[in-house]
Amino acid sequence: MKLDFKELKSLSELEKIVEEERGRGKKIVFTNGCFDILHKGHRYILTEAAKYGDIFIVALNSDKSVKRFKGEDRPKNNELDRAYVVSGFKGVDYVTIFDEDKPLELLRRLKPDINIKGGAAIPERVEEEKQIMDSYRGKIVNLPLIEGYSTTRVIQEIRNGRQP
Repeated sequence: MKLDFKELKSLSELEKIVEEERGRGKKIVFTNGCFDILHKGHRYILTEAAKYGDIFIVALNSDKSVKRFKGEDRPKNNELDRAYVVSGFKGVDYVTIFDEDKPLELLRRLKPDINIKGGAAIPERVEEEKQIMDSYRGKIVNLPLIEGYSTTRVIQEIRNGRQP
């Protein structure tokens, strides 16, 4: 079965959508991540992020970028499957997939009003994103992580034969 869903958009499609929606006075919210094996922490970030504006875009790291960032044994779910699942969360309007290690080009071109980061976002790691957001007066909002929840931990617990 081919996964075909309306929420998955290319960057050029999203640019047009964002321009139209911004023209209607809508606030654009953005977040990014691997979203490989979903857990309580992911749900929290996705549902809370959606509350910060009118249009919520989730940018997923491609399979190639996840491998560079997380290692050769990741992701556990391919990019289209991950996009399909994330698009089903209430409040997620659009999903896109990107190959870069950081979503810098997406931020430059989409210019979201709010860029949501999870609590694991170390200031030095998001400095380039902050500079882009500052260049047009966008804001970064850092949501706290729910302690004890990470995909890496879930995978380790499964490997150890324990319930995550």
